[in-house]
Order: sequence, then structure tokens, then C-alpha cells
Amino acid sequence: MNTTVASPAVPPLPGAFAPIDAAQRIHALDVVRGFALLGIFLMNIEWFTRPFQQMGSGIDPAAAGIDRAAAWLVYVFVQGKFWVLFSLLFGMGFAVMSTRGGHGAQFRRTYARRCMALLAFGLLHAVLLWPGDILHAYAIAGLLLMAFGEIGNRVRLGLGIGVYAALAVLTALGGALLSALPAEAAAEFAKAGEEADVAAAAASSIYAEGGYWQAALQRARDFGTVALPAAVMVVPMALSVFMLGAWLVRSGRMHDIHGQRGWFARLALWTIPAGLVSVALSVRVGTDFDGMREMGPMLLATGLMLLGNLPLALGYLALVVLGLGMPGLSRLLSWLAPAGRMALSNYLLQSLVASTLFYGYGFGLWGQVGRAGQVLLVFAVFVLQVVASGWWLSRFRFGPMEWLWRWLSYGKRPPLRLA
Repeated sequence: MNTTVASPAVPPLPGAFAPIDAAQRIHALDVVRGFALLGIFLMNIEWFTRPFQQMGSGIDPAAAGIDRAAAWLVYVFVQGKFWVLFSLLFGMGFAVMSTRGGHGAQFRRTYARRCMALLAFGLLHAVLLWPGDILHAYAIAGLLLMAFGEIGNRVRLGLGIGVYAALAVLTALGGALLSALPAEAAAEFAKAGEEADVAAAAASSIYAEGGYWQAALQRARDFGTVALPAAVMVVPMALSVFMLGAWLVRSGRMHDIHGQRGWFARLALWTIPAGLVSVALSVRVGTDFDGMREMGPMLLATGLMLLGNLPLALGYLALVVLGLGMPGLSRLLSWLAPAGRMALSNYLLQSLVASTLFYGYGFGLWGQVGRAGQVLLVFAVFVLQVVASGWWLSRFRFGPMEWLWRWLSYGKRPPLRLA
């Protein structure tokens, strides 16, 4: 893909390196970020009412009827794709910030504080609300992204695609090799599967019936035994997607979406079919697995799904950008922008709402709401978030967590209320 474009119409930037207001923001990024928030919640909500030890095993085999259909649609078209889309946006944010601040000492100090604050938010989120936090991995990947410094845009593109593809292919190959192991090795995986089942049952009991601090201790345990080991894979994958997001902004395409409509149309035409083929191959391998007992097929399906997630995420991005060029659809999509401007606040609020609804110390709905009901709940909560975000930003410059994040990053408290 050609990385040379005409000089984009870049929004005016403030003279000092400081938090920017709405006038300096790239509207398309806020819209896509709001869209990604919906997909993230659709993906995450299942794991507020299903033990974390089963993550990666696909669709819950107990789901039937409309719940099975809803689970299948989310698994095929949402799961993993919106995580990648959200990661692309993080890389874009880095590129926007580094463009304003350069790669000098001031930028590096500010961005390092920004990542350390995000790491603290992520760790607190994992223990206090939900062990499936992604912010800690973003913080580490963000520091690694900064360590690369000012590299060429073509290098960003090559590293981003190359590292992501390599990790996905290695996962699929590992699954294929494990599937070919003799029965003796399968017995070892069966033993590990029994241990995982015991851990899952214990976690379910605590989340369903335990008090807040019991649940917090279990969240810390799940985070340490499941999420942190997974960071070995998640962090380099996030870093590769960050590079692709930074490449998109540095190429000028996100600044000039109307002038780049042809490029985004071609992007959608190439990426969506390619992504669907890989996802279809993954689905053919299987959509639900008996955990560690079927580690080979599970990893093979995961690797194939990963290969489809990136092109589909890019395709979704392209479709939203193209929609912003259609007057009627643009007006509808623009409703998502306030939620996107408050992405951190809304992401954490989603966890607060879901944990309160499903855990025993709240409304105790653990295991009682099917997948279809979860999807309806997500849309209801998200609509409220969109409305509330618009109301909040009509009075304040930033979302509450965004304001705190900027304060910690820049070392100076920015004004919160609008003049």
C-alpha cells in the first residue's frame, strides 16, 4: 500500500504541548472509538457471568436456541475484532500526541507518565472490578512503542503486519502440532483440564455468592493466573497493532477521510473478504472446546481467528469512515463521538455496571442471563452511555477519568468545566 498522500487538512494545534480541546480532536477517531466501545462491551460482558478459566474455549456449550445464535454472532463478528480496533485507536492516539510533542524529552516524560497512569488504572480495574482488564497490557505496549522512537512509516507498517501475522501463524501451527501429539501427551492435558475445571467452579461460587472483598481476592487470583501469563502474547500483539494505528495517522489518511474515500473503499474490499475467509476456517475447526483437553484444536482455531481479526478490524474501520462521508449516516454515527471522547470513563463504567449486576455482592445475576439477554443489556447500557456522554461533554471539557489521566500525564491539573 502506498504510504504517500497529499498534505492532509490537519486541525489546528495548540501552541503548547498540553491537553487538547474538542476543536483540535480528529472527529473520525472519536466516532470509531465510540463504535469500538460497543463491540468491546459485547465481547466482555460474557466474562462477568462465566468463569475466567474458560476464556479461549469458545462458545459456552450450554448455550442453546437464541442464546446460541447470539453467542455465535458475537464470537464470529465481534470477539477479537473490536479488541484490535481499539488497539488501532490507541496507536493513532500515540501518533497524534507525538506529532504535537515531537520525540523530545518533554514528550517522552509526558508519555511515560501517561502509560504509568494507565498501568495503575488497569491494575486497579483488574482487582476492584474485572480481571479481564486490557489497560495494563496497553500501558506496557505503549512504553515499548515509545522506545522505538521516530522510525519510518513504512517500517511501522512492516513491523505491525509482520509481528501480528507471525504471532497468529505461530499460534495456529502450535495448535496443529499439539493436535498431532500421541495419546500419552493428551492425558497430561486432560489432567490440566481437570485442575482448570476445579478452579473455574471455585471462582464461579465466589463470584456468584461471595462478598465484595472475596470477589476482589478472586479477581486478583484470576488476573495473576490467567491474564498476566496471557500478556506474553497480548503485549507484542497490541504493540504490532499500535504501529499500524500510528502508520494510519502518520500517512495522513485519518486527517483527510473525505479525500481518502477511495483508499478506504479499497481497504474494505480487500480486508473484509480476507478476514471472513480466515474466520470461516476457524469456525470450521470448531467454536467450542473442552478447555485444556482440546488444546490443539483450540489453539488452531484461535490462530486462524487471529489471522482474520486484523483485516476485519481494518474493514470495520473503513466502513465507519466511509459512513462519515454519507450525510444521513454521518449524522447518526456522530452520536457516537461523545462516548468515544470519554472512552476510558465509559470502559470502566461498563465494568462497574456489569460487575454490580452479575456478582453476588450486587444483584447476583451470575449465570442467570443468557447470551441473548446479555446482548440486549449491552445495547441498553450503551445507549445510556451515549446520551450521558453527550450531556457530560456539554458541560465539561473531558470525561472524569480522562481529566484525571491528563492531570497525571502532564503534571498539571487541566480545567474541567467549560467556560
